Amino acid sequence: MAQQRTCIITGSASGIGAATAALLRERGQRVIGVDLHDAEIVVDLSTHAGRAELVDRAAELSDGAVDAVIANAGLSSESTATVAVNYFGALATLEGLRPLLAASPAPRAVLTASMAALFPPDEELLEACLAHDEPAAVHRASELLDTGAGSAIYGTTKRALVRWVRRNAAAEEWAGAGIPLNAIAPGVIRTPMTSGLTATAEAERALLEMVPMPLNGIAEAATVASLLDYLTSAENSHLCGQIVYIDGGSDVVMRGDSVW
Repeated sequence: MAQQRTCIITGSASGIGAATAALLRERGQRVIGVDLHDAEIVVDLSTHAGRAELVDRAAELSDGAVDAVIANAGLSSESTATVAVNYFGALATLEGLRPLLAASPAPRAVLTASMAALFPPDEELLEACLAHDEPAAVHRASELLDTGAGSAIYGTTKRALVRWVRRNAAAEEWAGAGIPLNAIAPGVIRTPMTSGLTATAEAERALLEMVPMPLNGIAEAATVASLLDYLTSAENSHLCGQIVYIDGGSDVVMRGDSVW
């Protein structure tokens, strides 16, 4: 029988996080959930205090060793909080918990990005994120909101995440330490986050014109959970810095035969 693994999942109370937590527990793994409510660790990842508390509580609950981290928590609202949670909260999660991963014989780390990373980003917000300048990023998000361009915030934070993964996965702190670091990029998934966009057949058709998903259309959260199960498993020993699009074909339709 395979040894039980301990996995920390942020955003575990709903959507992809909840589905993944349920699947891993069903398969005998130990899950430490992180969310604003209904979780083993209740913190707000939009704040520095919440991020610090996550690290402290995770060390306490895991006895100092974690086998996998899924930085899944995210917001899709047009707000500065989306910048704080989606990018800076995700990085604080992975970097803060990396010492706990180092204690595992088969550590794994995964970020939840989005196919929205394919949309044109706001370059100023993107560069502020990649420079790890949270005040500048939040300020730029405020400017976008003030000018009615807030719709660019979500996709830009996800673009920043995938750029960060590509820049860091092969580094000494990750691959050099034996930790596969990868990301998933879901298309439209039936979750509370997308409920308003899929409430009617007409709304779904409009959404799928923007996010084409020729393979089986909109997906259930359980589909993504199965992918995360593999990416965080001991069997995943050589995927490094990959952005796995689980999007029903959006990436293929939008980028064709381009690999970038």
